Amino acid sequence: MEITQVLLSAQSSDGQIRTVAEANLKQFQEQNLPRFLLSLSVELSSEQKPPESRRLAGIILKNSLDAKDAVRKEELTQKWVSVDASIKAKIKESLLQTLGSSVSEARHTSSQVIAKVASIEIPRCEWLDLIGRLLKNMTQPDAPAPLKQATLEALGYVCEEVCPQDLEQDQVNAVLTAVVQGMNQMEHSSEVRLAAVKALYNALDFAQTNFENEVERNFIMKIVCETAMSKELEIRQAALECLVSVASTYYEYLEPYMESLFDLTANAVRVDEEPVALQAIEFWSSICDEEIQIQEEIGEDGGSSSPHSNFIKQALPVLVPLMLETLLKQEDQDQDQEDGVWNLSMAGGTCLGLVARTVGDTIVPLVMPFVENNVTKSDWRSHEAATFAFGLILEGPSIEKLAPLVHAGLEFLLNAMNHQNSHVKDTTAWTLGRIFEFLYSASSEYPILTTTNLPRIVSVLLESIRDAPNVAEKVCGAIYFLAQGYEDDGSNSSMLTPYLGDIVSALLSTADRTDTNNVRLRSSAYETLNEIVRCSSIPETSNMIAHLLHEIMTRLSKTLELQIVSSEDREKQSDLQALLCGVIQVILQKLSYSNETKSIIFQSADQMMILFLQVFACRSSTVHEEAMLAIGALAYATGPEFANCMQEFYKYLEMGLQNFEEYQVCSISVGVVGDICRALDEKVLPFCDGIMSQLLKDLSSPMLHRSVKPPIFSCFGDIALAISEHFEKYIPFVIPMLQGAAELCYQLDVNDDDMQEYGNQLRQGIFEAYSGILQGFKSSKSALMFPYASPLLKFIEAVVMDKNRDEEVTKAAVAVMGDLADTLGSNTKVLFKDVTFHMDLFGECFRSDNDQLKETATWAQGMIRRVLVS
Repeated sequence: MEITQVLLSAQSSDGQIRTVAEANLKQFQEQNLPRFLLSLSVELSSEQKPPESRRLAGIILKNSLDAKDAVRKEELTQKWVSVDASIKAKIKESLLQTLGSSVSEARHTSSQVIAKVASIEIPRCEWLDLIGRLLKNMTQPDAPAPLKQATLEALGYVCEEVCPQDLEQDQVNAVLTAVVQGMNQMEHSSEVRLAAVKALYNALDFAQTNFENEVERNFIMKIVCETAMSKELEIRQAALECLVSVASTYYEYLEPYMESLFDLTANAVRVDEEPVALQAIEFWSSICDEEIQIQEEIGEDGGSSSPHSNFIKQALPVLVPLMLETLLKQEDQDQDQEDGVWNLSMAGGTCLGLVARTVGDTIVPLVMPFVENNVTKSDWRSHEAATFAFGLILEGPSIEKLAPLVHAGLEFLLNAMNHQNSHVKDTTAWTLGRIFEFLYSASSEYPILTTTNLPRIVSVLLESIRDAPNVAEKVCGAIYFLAQGYEDDGSNSSMLTPYLGDIVSALLSTADRTDTNNVRLRSSAYETLNEIVRCSSIPETSNMIAHLLHEIMTRLSKTLELQIVSSEDREKQSDLQALLCGVIQVILQKLSYSNETKSIIFQSADQMMILFLQVFACRSSTVHEEAMLAIGALAYATGPEFANCMQEFYKYLEMGLQNFEEYQVCSISVGVVGDICRALDEKVLPFCDGIMSQLLKDLSSPMLHRSVKPPIFSCFGDIALAISEHFEKYIPFVIPMLQGAAELCYQLDVNDDDMQEYGNQLRQGIFEAYSGILQGFKSSKSALMFPYASPLLKFIEAVVMDKNRDEEVTKAAVAVMGDLADTLGSNTKVLFKDVTFHMDLFGECFRSDNDQLKETATWAQGMIRRVLVS
């Protein structure tokens, strides 16, 4: 196959030619992968080939080695590993050769592909001479600038792709030396220096040993600080990005440099171009993040892994005025209304908010003069900046410190909602939301809201929700947090209840607004409606919620009548259906809390189910999720009566369980199976063969996202508990799956945070499965589980020895031990007599602050004692 022509044809404007070429490439790849990869690398490296074919060759080569999806990535890795060593050697040689190409895009792509290969081979102790070969490019006399730039790019990408433990320290030292030399002002090419700074950014994670050495640390910091003052904007920006990374990675070593770093960053904030100034502000935000984390660690257990240097507290007198200056650098009046805009004002505000969280009360006297001096000025920038500053310091300082200021300024803020400038109103509404979020709760000893000022507040909010869409969205947020403040009221009556009817009407009208294309406003209105329902007092609001349920059902019914003529129409329909199903779910959950209000659900249950099934017929994954969640809530609320709906619903449930691609849908469907089991008990039996068959297929599939698998194990427990002895026929299939998953737990990388979290989810799922099975078999089939008791106990012991387990895993482990003793009785005496780990575990549980964990441990300890004395 003449691959050049095929690659060019694959980029043809003629769809037919393009389709044929893509099919030819796919066929070549499937029939002879090694030859295919080699042909691509030769194409990429050949200077005689057209730039277009080289570019596509590089992209396909990179995509043949890596993928975002973890399962696909592992599959591609194994395919590369299986390629003959001599062919891999030729491919790697071509890639290294391409770094010297005269075509910049070919060099750039080659550096990326080199890193992808390195990410596979270096952890396997292969391609051991790669770093040496790359460094040779940097040290050879008269090496052309493009070669050095591409080599530094490759070094940076390699550092990004591989783990620090995969490189020897002498290799790290050599990489850092090459990178720092590339940053030197003696290097005439600005492209080389920029590539060097970016490479250093990726290499910083490898520099732990170097930062521990004062001489080497001083040298690195000196070079970075000098580079941050280069004449080229991009280089200054990249150098400051390095300093941001240093702040978060090597906080404990920063003290000797902080004075210089403050001068450097302050100058950048005041006089440099915005991209550089933004990174300078980010440096201080990173310092705040580190100090907040240290303070949280000290608060939790009295100690921290890092020393607290109090950099923010020391810099406060100069740092706070610097950040306040940035608040006055807003975009023009008709811009900056989108939350996604990132500019000096937003960055400085974010940093100021973090400073407030770091130092607490100390910031208040430093910010309030700025607020008082600017809030009454006639220009909108000063007024908005002052309001923004006040809103930013509402999280961190104590309520005692802030309450008098809020009382003094509340009326002013409410009046500002009539300001002529939309930007001022937007920020004022956001600040009111912050007051309700952080300073107000119905049970607070410093009441912000009273029977005197609440009518005025509600009146202003309901007036302002009709304002411009960006303002209305912030008002929705303020109402959301206002409602949340009454959640822990503890009484059957709420001060907010008399206003809820008007608030609900206003939110429904806001959701219906046609004067805007802002889809976020409609979402905010419905999310706020959900919070109103969730935090309302039952039974005094039950009539209002009943009327709301009928209104939302009517709206959902109307979405089925919408005329759909385009994919955009379909998307709008499904987005609206998802929001409405979400409201119904929250209403169902609220009305399920008491038998008195459950009658409201029963009156509309059949009609609701018909609506949900019609929504499913629209076949949109977004709606599928929300409707599925609502059905789970309906099943929980209606209990055994839900059996009447199962025949019609089952086919959609099965579709959800089969939806590997949209794994969130599959995960939610698994959760709904649990809801249905708890609602129906043995009435779920006719559907269990189909459900179990699909769940077992899900577990066996390499295509399904791993996050769905732990909930499937928990679901086995729910099914076993519902159908008790009828679960016996599934035991030969389920137990091997549980044992296989237990084995997998031993193999997970404990140094990987994601894997550690997944391991905890997996272990919790396994324990919950065993608990459900044991409880289900307790009355008649308990002997079936005796052969599995000893391996289960050994697995529990192994989990208990792991200090990375979280509290939920501990609780599940304790519960399953209690279930073992409770179900198998005296049969387990010999097992518990030979182990002692459970005694230490119970001691740990009793020292915990978690009451549920203590309660579970007390019960399990009683079960085991009963067995041991029998």
